[in-house]
Amino acid sequence: MAKTIDGYLKLQIPAGQANPAPPVGPALGQRGLNIMEFCKAFNEKTKNEKPGSPVPCVVTIFKDKTFKIKTKKPTASHFLKEIANLTKSSRNPGRDTICVIPKSKIEEIAKKKMDDLNAHSLEQASKIIAGTARSMGFEVVDSGELKVDENLKKQLLIKPTPAETTEEKKPETAGDANESASGEEKNEKNK
Repeated sequence: MAKTIDGYLKLQIPAGQANPAPPVGPALGQRGLNIMEFCKAFNEKTKNEKPGSPVPCVVTIFKDKTFKIKTKKPTASHFLKEIANLTKSSRNPGRDTICVIPKSKIEEIAKKKMDDLNAHSLEQASKIIAGTARSMGFEVVDSGELKVDENLKKQLLIKPTPAETTEEKKPETAGDANESASGEEKNEKNK
């Protein structure tokens, strides 16, 4: 007889680095699963992936508190940042272009992610990846070389300064305004 499914749990964990700390531990503990058993199984499944790359997975939880892990490929944004050698994407996508990426590189990523994408052909998968790239501040071109804007790349490494100062000005109350006005009147009468 087949096991009855109790639910599903979607997690995104760095490859080979699953441990009982949040978010993994609390998510599994709420459902009564053996956390250490999950960590060992996940780390074993992802040992061939690049260590630290974010791996989405779907955990199928059964009524008898057993589970089955289905791992997917790392996220498209991770692959795009890896190709461009970036740590972060653009702060203002659509306004600031941090990288110019050719469609040939987009197709490489689409081939890697084809199993996880909701697409029937490589062309459709490439369109999905290109949309992700544009939302990250990349410009997709038909042909050419991969070009990264070094000035924007340096700016991403620097923490942004807050636009407003942290000094709080004390708002003037109506009583304070009356006192200053009456003080001015007294000065005028004394003259």
